[in-house]
Amino acid sequence: MSTLETLPFDNTYARLPGAFYTRLDPTPLDHPYLVAFNADAAALIDLDPREAQRPEFVEYLGGARPLPGSEPLAMLYSGHQFGHYVPQLGDGRAILLGEVRGPDGVAWDLHLKGAGQTPFSRDGDGRAVLRSVIREYLASEAMHGLGIPTTRALCILGSDEEIYRESIETGAMLLRLAPSHVRFGSFEVFYHREQHAHLARLADYVIAHHYPELEGLADRHARLLEAVVVRTAHLLAAWQAVGFAHGVMNTDNMSILGITLDYGPYGFLDAYDPGFVCNHSDHRGRYAFDRQPEIAYWNLGRLAQALLPLLGDPPEAAVEVAHAALNRYRPAFRERLDALLRAKLGLAAAREGDAHLVARLLALLHANAVDYSIFFRALCRFRSAGGEVNAPLRDQFLDRPAFDTWADDYRCRLGEEGSEDEARRARMERVNPKYVLRNYLAQQAINRATRERDYSEIERLRRLLRDPFAERPEMAAYAGYPPEWARRIAVSCSS
Repeated sequence: MSTLETLPFDNTYARLPGAFYTRLDPTPLDHPYLVAFNADAAALIDLDPREAQRPEFVEYLGGARPLPGSEPLAMLYSGHQFGHYVPQLGDGRAILLGEVRGPDGVAWDLHLKGAGQTPFSRDGDGRAVLRSVIREYLASEAMHGLGIPTTRALCILGSDEEIYRESIETGAMLLRLAPSHVRFGSFEVFYHREQHAHLARLADYVIAHHYPELEGLADRHARLLEAVVVRTAHLLAAWQAVGFAHGVMNTDNMSILGITLDYGPYGFLDAYDPGFVCNHSDHRGRYAFDRQPEIAYWNLGRLAQALLPLLGDPPEAAVEVAHAALNRYRPAFRERLDALLRAKLGLAAAREGDAHLVARLLALLHANAVDYSIFFRALCRFRSAGGEVNAPLRDQFLDRPAFDTWADDYRCRLGEEGSEDEARRARMERVNPKYVLRNYLAQQAINRATRERDYSEIERLRRLLRDPFAERPEMAAYAGYPPEWARRIAVSCSS
């Protein structure tokens, strides 16, 4: 295993031309200290977890001491924010320390969030606060536990340094890992600057390091776009199936690898509400839960536009290629979401009428304000014989006769494929989580950390959410309905 001094850096992004980034070192926090450490993420880069106990750990990962082999830089990109193009964004409070190759040969970006001002800070202070860092740390690990592609989180560093947001808070840093932090906006900036050579260089870099099966093909850029379209469709299907709302689906927050990137004002559904808006800053509901799939398609359209100079000549031919790639999105999304929802219902194979059965159920959940995660976990124990054994499900609905009608049709559908209760329950419990990272759970961890300097709840939640499908009776309180005060939690872009 590696020590901090022997991490095997392989800084491929730093080999790109200087137009892609600005080289600079992080600005350390005042008197930083370790708040949380994730041994699971450390294993990805083969870092010995005992390194977190060394006093040098905070110095190396907080920017006070250069990591041997690292080449810190702030990445350039632009993007569409809430539908409006912003010509230059870039890493305004994060620095790519470098890329470390893990024991399986996969390279991981070490990306330090809250690392201080960069040329892309746009008058910001370049810092992150402990509240927002805890939210991202927990969210990335929770999503990984759910099997959804995501960045990972290695550690949180805290400080008593005062940072102003809506109020005075304390500064913090998050070291996150991802195979790449290249975004849709990384391409947009060079398209809008008409720097097509840089555009091609970036596309070929992404292909060489993340889509090597396309390398050398004459139509590799078209195939790259198509691959990103399909990956993004699958990602959005996973979000919708688990009830996750991202909150800020700007193109600069969309990954070229189809992973969940940049957690801010996210939220998991409590009572099922397709129009759920988790971001207090999103006054028009652009990124509402039920709008996410089409927003992703719109964002892919911006990526396709950025790639047009690489997709063919004359321009009309490039547009046709782009449309052909984008046309893969809706079928890929629908097929994946239908499969995920069938699995949540314990249906072994697709049959005509399944989509209607699902749509009726979701309408019932909405009309009766039924908790999304609690219902589907309870559905795992549905008994085909009916009767009192299904009362815990039925009692979640105000309109019980309407549920009874749906349950009869569901029972018939299960009978059509000879479904056996116990085998179906085992399958369903591996796709319907017992635990999700509700906002109030994250807030409880934040309150303990910020008010009492008690960081134990962060680790407790991280461990619980590693396997959110397991039955853990001693943790049953974490699977219950959110308390009344949870309704008053408001998360915004500063989160």
